[in-house]
Amino acid sequence: MSETISFDDFLKVDVRVGRVVEAQDFPEARKPAYKMKIDFGPGIGVKKTSAQITKHYAPDDLVGKLVMAVVNFPPRQIGPVKSEVLTLGVPDEDGEVILLTPDKDAPIGGRLY
Repeated sequence: MSETISFDDFLKVDVRVGRVVEAQDFPEARKPAYKMKIDFGPGIGVKKTSAQITKHYAPDDLVGKLVMAVVNFPPRQIGPVKSEVLTLGVPDEDGEVILLTPDKDAPIGGRLY
């Protein structure tokens, strides 16, 4: 069971649509992962992150893909990469990450509501 939060707490989490503009292997990571740059449009810009999504995605398949990410967490150092956003996903039946993506071509920078 998850912890109960207020609706005001939920509203503080800024989840936006971004387009992956660069994805590459991240061999320095402890678990298999990719380094990515995601464009969130004017006002937020391009942000760096890493994600453990190697089971279902290849770097070339990620470029151009729309993803959902939290853009207002503080940056976090992951090895040599400063992760500036948290890319969102859900587990498949084996616990591997499936990215949360809009099913239509949503404009980048669009906020979840």
